[in-house]
Amino acid sequence: MPSLTSAALPPGVQVFERGWLSSNNILFDGGSHTALVDSGYVTHSTQTLGLVMRALEGRRLDLLVNTHLHSDHCGGNAALKAQFPELKVVIPPGEAEAVRAWDEDKLSYTATGQQCPRFEFDDVLAPGTEVELGQQRWQVHAAPGHDPHAVILFEPESRTLISGDALWERGFGVVFPEMWGEPSFAQVGATLDLIEQLQPALVIPGHGRIFDDAQGALIVARQRLEGFVAAPVKHARHAVKVLLKFKLLEQQRMTRPALSQWLAGSGYLEQVWQRYASDTPIQVWVEELLADLARAGAVAFVDGEIVDAG
Repeated sequence: MPSLTSAALPPGVQVFERGWLSSNNILFDGGSHTALVDSGYVTHSTQTLGLVMRALEGRRLDLLVNTHLHSDHCGGNAALKAQFPELKVVIPPGEAEAVRAWDEDKLSYTATGQQCPRFEFDDVLAPGTEVELGQQRWQVHAAPGHDPHAVILFEPESRTLISGDALWERGFGVVFPEMWGEPSFAQVGATLDLIEQLQPALVIPGHGRIFDDAQGALIVARQRLEGFVAAPVKHARHAVKVLLKFKLLEQQRMTRPALSQWLAGSGYLEQVWQRYASDTPIQVWVEELLADLARAGAVAFVDGEIVDAG
């Protein structure tokens, strides 16, 4: 079950810590409206609705903001809009046209083999502006790297940062543009530099617990980034293992034929294989990655199926 956190946060702010299939949700109550940042994955939509509705105690949700449009951060948008018809949805501007046309190739859902129900938006979060969330005004900053169009939100009075997947306590999200051949490690570094300049006292990450040692997290993130820059193949293998683990979190268990069918429709995996491992048959390469996940305790092989191991 997700954990609910409010200690040390600005007034009226509550965090639902969700895990790794769904992003954390940040609820703002008070001020002129209620608001939510990020909505989780589609298969958790019922749980997302339950968390929000219980916290609001029958009142409506007025505003939904997405830090970026990966499926684990916006997969609940459609369900929230259906529950709250007057809900205003605000997204980063970089993929506004792709959302308007609902281009699942540009939005990454086809290439990752992930789901995201179609949703509409009302406005964009332009970097360099501010957005009112509950009782505070939050600065909007561009945060490319993990996603080229991502933003982070910073409240200067409490020095609270909503970092999305740009910074976690032990790293940052997969640098997806690198997977399709767009050099982006430098953008990750620039975003980490920006976060350091903001000097946050408290960080609400897209996944994992809230933390107050931003400097320590930045040290870990930069070390991780240096390792990826020195050995891009290490990042490539990590990225595909993340996609495999995410799919198993969603499905819980899969037969090898089902996994092969999913892989055949996941363009990112074939692109990474072509760039970094084409001297090895793709099925052999995938089995190597699954074996890595099994050694790490992330998956198990049970009765001929691949099973998520927590």
